[in-house]
Amino acid sequence: MIVIVAVDDRNGMMFNHRRQSQDRVLREHILQMTTGKKLWMNHYTEKQFADSENCAQINVSDDFLNEAAPGEYCFVEDKPLAPYSQWIEQLIVFHWNRAYPGDFYLDIPLDQWKLVSTDEFPGSSHEKITKEVYVR
Repeated sequence: MIVIVAVDDRNGMMFNHRRQSQDRVLREHILQMTTGKKLWMNHYTEKQFADSENCAQINVSDDFLNEAAPGEYCFVEDKPLAPYSQWIEQLIVFHWNRAYPGDFYLDIPLDQWKLVSTDEFPGSSHEKITKEVYVR
């Protein structure tokens, strides 16, 4: 599976059982990146995409990390990834480039992965969002 996450400067993903942040442009970017492929997420994450158009690729299941097949995308906001690390082929990390309060963090050490590309783009609520793509 190909995992997508969004983190702050300390690799935080959530605080007090809520996502730290969200961004309309990032959602559009994820939908465009996954067009024609499956994009898995749970019901919590699906709420972000309620107003999105052209999102036929979205598959919703609260057990999506066990259901995703090789080559399929998983947008993960509130689940630990370490138990699934052996099945992760690629990791796409979007950085908010800010430090938010956090109590749930990305639990996969990025220094054990190879960074293959970096890109930056302006978001709707973030001046700059950095996209990093990692492979084994």
